[in-house]
Amino acid sequence: MNQTQDKKIQWYVLAFMAFSTVWGFGNVLNGFIYFNGIEVMISWALMFALYFIPYALMVGELGSAFKNSGSGVNTWIHDTIGPKVAYYAAWTYWACHITYIASKGSGGLKALSWAVFRDAKTYDSIPTLYVQLATMAVFLLGCFIASRGLNPLKKLLTVAGTSMFVMSLLYIVMMFAAPAINPGADYISMDFSLKNLIPNFNLGYFSSLSILVFAVGGCEKISPYVNKVKNPSKGFPKGIIFMAVMVAGCAMLGTIAMGMMFDPKVINASTESFDSYAANGSYWAFQILGEYYHVGDLFLVIYALCNMIGQFAILILSIDAPLRMLLDNDQTKEFIPEKLRKQNKYGAFSNGIWLVVILSGAIILIQTVMPGAASVLQQLTRLNSVCMPLRYLWVFVAYIALRKAIRTIDAEYRFVKNQKIAYFFGGWCFLITAACCIMGMYNKDPLTMALNIITPIVLTALGLILPMIAKREQRKES
Repeated sequence: MNQTQDKKIQWYVLAFMAFSTVWGFGNVLNGFIYFNGIEVMISWALMFALYFIPYALMVGELGSAFKNSGSGVNTWIHDTIGPKVAYYAAWTYWACHITYIASKGSGGLKALSWAVFRDAKTYDSIPTLYVQLATMAVFLLGCFIASRGLNPLKKLLTVAGTSMFVMSLLYIVMMFAAPAINPGADYISMDFSLKNLIPNFNLGYFSSLSILVFAVGGCEKISPYVNKVKNPSKGFPKGIIFMAVMVAGCAMLGTIAMGMMFDPKVINASTESFDSYAANGSYWAFQILGEYYHVGDLFLVIYALCNMIGQFAILILSIDAPLRMLLDNDQTKEFIPEKLRKQNKYGAFSNGIWLVVILSGAIILIQTVMPGAASVLQQLTRLNSVCMPLRYLWVFVAYIALRKAIRTIDAEYRFVKNQKIAYFFGGWCFLITAACCIMGMYNKDPLTMALNIITPIVLTALGLILPMIAKREQRKES
């Protein structure tokens, strides 16, 4: 018995596992830029208290109830509602990655440019048409590698992800230590009076909330570890709350660190300035940090190389992994046309990859009309913040369904005992996610707004059509 307990994960180990899964340096940058500097601190606090903590604890209950499941949300929906709805959950998870895949090539090329030229002007001065053609070439190369059934960059991705995580923490520590090491450097003084912390609750604010939802989502990835925690009923919530405190601390401290470097008035001076900071802010942050420590561009180059490796590796994995979750699934295969599930001699879903080529490729080509490379990256951030959180909706649907089946599906850990409170939190988080995604579609730029609206509609329509095609195939066979 003692030997079994020793193998259990301690609550603080789970906290660090969840933290590395959820949080990243880009979340600090996006929050600072899109929410007018240190004004984002109140928004972060509200997002953590009213959304993130209940979301994570609901995931804990789902993971505890389906402890033998390795498929996550798909299985949760399948076992609580049924196979057809499970198909829609799987489809949503895959469809959300279409926009994500389209952004990885641009992000990788931007990182490569910074690593080589060490400035923003070189990449941003290249005509958008050439940048997007290069992005398309990188994307097609990624599809080719995925079609060979290979994931040679999986270990490299783990290393790059870990190094990015470490650098995110080091940035905060080193930035706070910089005034003591280099007191003569140019720092921006911040006013923490209440009037400067309260956000301006206008249309721009509410249309950007999806960026914060996107930042704190994805903790359902840790659900398989719920029952591996020592004393899950107490250990898991303790670990999640500690993780939330760490995430909140990094968000707040990271925001203050950025506030010492960047002036929101300069960022918001013009559309061009805003787009440039949104595309290059993370690189400038490490470049300025290197100047404070008198090491030149050392931190910048390390960050850029880690980011480049991570972006290109994620591109390949995002083409392959979500597609396998959708097509290589016995629970939902009856709703997918046989031709789409065709595998080549390498075991890759070749027709599925062609579908990725068409959909993600269309997004890449549409962006050739954007005025600059920086505008493309800003547009992709917006598009991902609208599409990616849509997959979180199924977590809350699964949670409500689980609570309805509370007498038949047992769970060692329960978020709350009261059914009405459980339904309230499930419905609340669902509405927050849906509302933020819908409001996030608004944008002053007509093309960006059109892309934000049309992309989810097209992907949803395609997801509805495929079961009809599959049913027609089955009728012909019978």
